[in-house]
Amino acid sequence: MFTGLIQSLGTIKPLGSDSWQITCLPQSPELIMQDLACGDSIAVDGICLTVEEILECGFIATASPETLRRTTLRQQSDQKYVNLEASLRVGSKIGGHFVMGHVDGTGRMQAVQQTATSWEMTFIAESAIARYIVPKGSIAVNGISLTVAEYEPELSQFKVAVIPLTYAETNLRYLRPGSLVNLEGDILGKYVEKFLYPGNRQNTASDSNFDQITPAFLGEHGYL
Repeated sequence: MFTGLIQSLGTIKPLGSDSWQITCLPQSPELIMQDLACGDSIAVDGICLTVEEILECGFIATASPETLRRTTLRQQSDQKYVNLEASLRVGSKIGGHFVMGHVDGTGRMQAVQQTATSWEMTFIAESAIARYIVPKGSIAVNGISLTVAEYEPELSQFKVAVIPLTYAETNLRYLRPGSLVNLEGDILGKYVEKFLYPGNRQNTASDSNFDQITPAFLGEHGYL
């Protein structure tokens, strides 16, 4: 589990079809490399990967076919830098939101505009991810915990406001219109969907379970 607060940038180099070498940039490698051990989980652009071999200032990891299918790793040549975050430690501060590192799919940046206080970035999401997007809710973009400022469901399009610190210390500043990004919806939304539509049924009026959401139901499942 992660928080979506990026600790370092790194570079990534393919070592065959399913293995990568990730190297931390020299500016801040200690947050990733300190106490790093084989078997540890590291979020690489929001993708939870397992450390298989430790290098002087980085590590080697392998991705499964499912991870390759859902993420930007299949087109890694398009990216210059990747965001890195070590897994959450017990007792650590949670400044973002709970990020699992299980990417739902990819999206593309549509536009970016600098304002007086932030960078406004607009993304298009795949339909499988768009259903978890809500205004003022959380979403992970390349592993970065961001708040949805605006959402247009008919376009599967959302906008986030990125503060200067986040923009400067992550790979968001290297994105251009059309750039591919990893997206992970908020885990809370997925559990709510599961309660409402067991069996992964589609959200239709005929099978809605909203009438079952009572105070007793919420209390039984730990929400009250």
